[in-house]
Amino acid sequence: MSSFVAATSSSSGSSLVIFLPILLLIGWMFYNGRRRTKAAQTLQSSLSVGDEVSTTSGLLGRITELEDKIAILEVSPGVNVRFDRRAIAGPAPTVQGPPAAGLPIESASSEPETDAPSDSTRLTD
Repeated sequence: MSSFVAATSSSSGSSLVIFLPILLLIGWMFYNGRRRTKAAQTLQSSLSVGDEVSTTSGLLGRITELEDKIAILEVSPGVNVRFDRRAIAGPAPTVQGPPAAGLPIESASSEPETDAPSDSTRLTD
């Protein structure tokens, strides 16, 4: 009888080891889902007219009007597009401007630049 008790207790211990990671994974998935939902709600409540935003499809624009479920974005001067507010992914990424005026721009060509006229009779590779 004692061997039967030992066999059942060891099998229940091994089944616990199998199911514990699964339960932890499911709990972690619920936690992350709630965290994402809360972040989306915070973003939606913080939207205001004049904000530059990016949509889930990658379109960038400035909010010109906000309604309960609709946001109107100006994507180009005079071009307004209506979007569902849930399609707004977040603030627009910052765009880096052109290089500073004092820095030289490197040439994409691998040939050296010269002021000498080219020789049309010279064979090139």
